[in-house]
Amino acid sequence: MVSDAFVESAPAASGRGQPILDLMDKAISLQVPLVGKHIARARQRNPEATPAEVVRTLERMYVSALTGRGVMAGGAVGTGIALALSAGEFFSSLKLSTLFVLSIAEVHGVRLDEIERRQTLVMVVLIGEYGSTAFGQVAGRTSQHWGRQLVSKVSPATLRQLNRGLSTNFITKYGTKQGVIVLGQVVPIGISAAIGGVANAIVAVMAVQAARRTFGPAPRSWPETSLEPRLS
Repeated sequence: MVSDAFVESAPAASGRGQPILDLMDKAISLQVPLVGKHIARARQRNPEATPAEVVRTLERMYVSALTGRGVMAGGAVGTGIALALSAGEFFSSLKLSTLFVLSIAEVHGVRLDEIERRQTLVMVVLIGEYGSTAFGQVAGRTSQHWGRQLVSKVSPATLRQLNRGLSTNFITKYGTKQGVIVLGQVVPIGISAAIGGVANAIVAVMAVQAARRTFGPAPRSWPETSLEPRLS
């Protein structure tokens, strides 16, 4: 059962946080079909790579891609253009982060079919410690590697209520980090590009660390039935 704190905050969160949930749904719907191809790309150089090696490659790809987007956005010419790019940059970053989180889950064999479970996983990983604590309260126990509990321990109805509460915290935590990038975009080009790259790199590294805490060590081998991870 969801804790009293989240029961009380959910109605208020449903209004302010709904745009985030809508964006999350859109990002998830766009990225889920790409998960299998993304993992295949990570294995391209070494088809015999272990799950742990693939996870490390996915982490490097994510940090590199998100950092690159920050540099590009920060280097936009002119204040007006930079500010216009900020909303698009946020969604682009969200898509990259969503693809990363869902790909890591796939490598770990965590099959998430319901949108609520995918929403929870992405938001909790990106929010960090607060999100993990909130999920631990919902699950009725705390666990360092709680990712697998999403599959069977918590009902979609309970997660929907949790997600409404998480969505407002997502605005504060993740939106503030992205806000650093927006501020960086209105200063001189060379400086703003550096700020944008560093800010996005920080976001990416924090997400990588949170994903490691969420899932724990990667499996030692791929499922015997197939060397390729199944698309969820």
